[in-house]
Amino acid sequence: MSYPPIGDYALIGDCHSSALVSRDGSIDWCCTPRLDSPSVFGRLLDRERGGFCSIGADGAETSRRYVNDSLVLETTFRAGGGEARLYDFFAMRRGGRDRPYRQLIRIVEGVRGRVELDLHASPRFDYGEVNPWFRREGAQLYSAIGGAQGLLFASDFPMERVDRHNLAARIVVRAGERVRLSIRYVEPELLDDQAAVAPEQHELDSRLDETLTWWEQWAREAQFDGPYVAGTIRSAAVLKALTFAPTGAIAAAPTTSLPALIPGDANWDYRYSWVRDSTFTVRALFELGYEKEPEGFRRFVERSAAGTGTDIQVVYGIGGERRLTEIELEDLEGYRGCAPVRIGNDAWRQEQLDVYGEAMDLAWRWYERGRSPDDDYWEFIVEMVDTACERWTEPDRGIWEVRGEPRHFVHSKVMCWAAVDRALKLAEASARRAPTDRWERMRKEIREAVEGDGFDDKRGVFVREFGSRALDASLLLIPFVDFCAYDDDRMMRTADAIAEELGVGGLLRRYADDDGVEEKGAFLPCSFWLAEVYARQGRKERARVWFDNTVATANDLGLFSEQFDVDAGELRGNFPQGLTHLSHIAAAVALSENRLPSAPAG
Repeated sequence: MSYPPIGDYALIGDCHSSALVSRDGSIDWCCTPRLDSPSVFGRLLDRERGGFCSIGADGAETSRRYVNDSLVLETTFRAGGGEARLYDFFAMRRGGRDRPYRQLIRIVEGVRGRVELDLHASPRFDYGEVNPWFRREGAQLYSAIGGAQGLLFASDFPMERVDRHNLAARIVVRAGERVRLSIRYVEPELLDDQAAVAPEQHELDSRLDETLTWWEQWAREAQFDGPYVAGTIRSAAVLKALTFAPTGAIAAAPTTSLPALIPGDANWDYRYSWVRDSTFTVRALFELGYEKEPEGFRRFVERSAAGTGTDIQVVYGIGGERRLTEIELEDLEGYRGCAPVRIGNDAWRQEQLDVYGEAMDLAWRWYERGRSPDDDYWEFIVEMVDTACERWTEPDRGIWEVRGEPRHFVHSKVMCWAAVDRALKLAEASARRAPTDRWERMRKEIREAVEGDGFDDKRGVFVREFGSRALDASLLLIPFVDFCAYDDDRMMRTADAIAEELGVGGLLRRYADDDGVEEKGAFLPCSFWLAEVYARQGRKERARVWFDNTVATANDLGLFSEQFDVDAGELRGNFPQGLTHLSHIAAAVALSENRLPSAPAG
């Protein structure tokens, strides 16, 4: 229990790197220069070996917030009658996609009286494998180098090398005073080839202002108002931070191996870009009026698939990498002793047929905003939809990436239908040549199969898989792609049955049972899906109850993980989780609208 609860952490990032900062001012997780790079601070996954950088005081009272709509974290320490603020952030600037600062900055500012804080810097590279060597480069300037990674620590207060692998300092500030620490990623060979240079005080102060301005300008692009605007913009900022600026990829989360259950071994690496989750993210950002991120991701998928619609993977590395081989790091004990710690994700090898529908839905939504496909993109679309037509009868691993035998999941079949349906609409709207007759036959065939084998006539509800009577929260996604209207009687009954059978503590599980393994934790995205469905069915009071219950699981900064342990009252799983945040946005938008959409029959 020396590990803080997941909800004790805050996210900072710059659309390249990310870090988690604890409530008491310790950076316990940081991956740089990319979101999926080996950690330089990894105490989150091993308290002894992982490494950290802390600024704080034993016994101090702390509070925290994000400054306005930014991801600049402000932690306030109160001790001995004094008060000080700690600002933590990755420096950002216009044009940072191509010229990132690659710099984490920590600024301590005295507010009242006199405050003493302690700095401990113990980086550990490559997931704790390397104890880097601290080398003095100048006055209050130290490099930490080892293996393929390097950091440059610079301060305007005295730091001391405790030993070859650790720095320490006593920080004293009074009202109106500031002290500053810069931690910049530098390739170790560059430190050997050129003299290290410390930044000036005014430079670090100006980067705080520059970063605040960057985030505030981005937040102002949102076109959303109403009672949920503050939480919605916070969720949007999380999604922005998970976007890898150089490629447009959107990571599912900034962490790996945070367990969904304790004890348990469902520990996966989420620092990659799932086509499904990212398409949901695009939908959520579109709802708020953002368009750069959706276009960047659309191009990322096309590039990563090498322009071939028959060759779309479920998940890619954020640079477009295809091989994400899963490895267990046996030397790390895992969060709260929950091994294994995994890097990589074997989901890249899986067949998940819904990916065709997700990618096609993205193309259709992009067209609705005035962007017609060019010749190359249309060729990509035709190949992708033809593949969906050929493969929809196959079993797959489904949205939950089951690692047992493949099955005929209803959600996967519906998304194959969506791929064909969206393609037909796009072909007509953009006057593109397509095998229309064949696609229309396939669309009808898939619908008939779902409405026959994927439907329980006795209860009048959709089911998890062909031939089953079990339910699955993924069925709530059926009206999202217009397979049936939100207010279709079948969907009304399905939503109510899911709420009744999968509800736990006012939240939803994904499913009730999976080959004898009970799904115990509440899955927060599903809870928001139910709120959105109820809202779009016109049942706003039910929607608000589910929405409020799910929002209440967030930490004090408005951050969500993937799952929630109802018994322990704690967040579980990788954190913060993009799928939950985008589902929060979609539900908030639905609750703020008065229209009730209906789907055309197809």
